[in-house]
Amino acid sequence: MSKMQEMVDEFLAQPRIAVAGVSRSPNGTANLIYRKLKATGHTVYAINPNAETVEDGDPAYPDVKSTPEKPDGVMIVTTPDVTDRIVRDCDIAGIKRVWMHCSFAHGQSTSAGAVQYCKDHGIAVIPVGCPLMYDQPVDFGHKFIKWWMGMTGKLNV
Repeated sequence: MSKMQEMVDEFLAQPRIAVAGVSRSPNGTANLIYRKLKATGHTVYAINPNAETVEDGDPAYPDVKSTPEKPDGVMIVTTPDVTDRIVRDCDIAGIKRVWMHCSFAHGQSTSAGAVQYCKDHGIAVIPVGCPLMYDQPVDFGHKFIKWWMGMTGKLNV
């Protein structure tokens, strides 16, 4: 088993996951991830400092420190500059798992500075990929993206 697969399995095994970047509109990568994690039995918290609710009227929280329970992990689907702030919030909140969304089709949330901050502060970080490539069942498009990223070495952590 690859290191990436081990990290993904550990992250997805967590019961409570916050998704930063969920919007009020049902469209968008963060919303797809949010729905998928809910559908696979996770307790999922939407992080959006500009919304009180997101799709289906679910509550949104301004940051990871404001959720009713501490998330076990945070999926970040934002711009890299916002990622920098979120990983610092995770450190303050004692959250030890972060996944920064990165794909060739939808851009990336990964910031080299945020990745280094995680490593320096004992936060397990996945700086590539997307949970939709791993959380079963996986659709054809995400199977292809996982295959392509694997073939091009982009899933090496």
